[in-house]
Amino acid sequence: MGLSYGYDIFLRPRRVAGALTAVAGLAPPDRNVPPLDVTLPGGERVVLPFTSGFGSEPVDCSGRDTLDLDTSLMFPVDDAVRAYAESYGLPPERNGRVRIGYVYLTVRFASFLDPGYTALEFWAPTSGISRLFERSASIRETFTGLAAAVGAECCQFDVGDGSPGEVCWVSGEAGFPPAPPPS
Repeated sequence: MGLSYGYDIFLRPRRVAGALTAVAGLAPPDRNVPPLDVTLPGGERVVLPFTSGFGSEPVDCSGRDTLDLDTSLMFPVDDAVRAYAESYGLPPERNGRVRIGYVYLTVRFASFLDPGYTALEFWAPTSGISRLFERSASIRETFTGLAAAVGAECCQFDVGDGSPGEVCWVSGEAGFPPAPPPS
């Protein structure tokens, strides 16, 4: 099994619809998939340019703990993104961003860390994208900027080995448990 690095964003459940709408804003404008209609716990609906289980059938999360999405996201070019894009023949789009995908997104409506929060867990399906997540400042800035924009409490980088993630952004008003001290 390869590396499975990712970024986790923790936020209050009432912010999930807005956060997913903001994530949709990171999608390529010309992705050729039918829109995905998602009903969140509590009944709020969002329409997303992604798939779930690689399908576009409506998803009702009323009785579910998680939502799994298959995304393709656009990231600004920095040296790490440029090198990755060149190695895979991915040209920058007109907006200066590069399409990276799949990036999997698991929404845990009650996070493992604290069930009073929802976790948006963006994770890389390949070791190559995992290394890109680790090396790219623009990808880190995209995820921390997303966390700030949607009123999240915390964003962390997770290497998927069971150890605590590296906290890379915390809201000034967060009541979220602090990151453990380094060992």
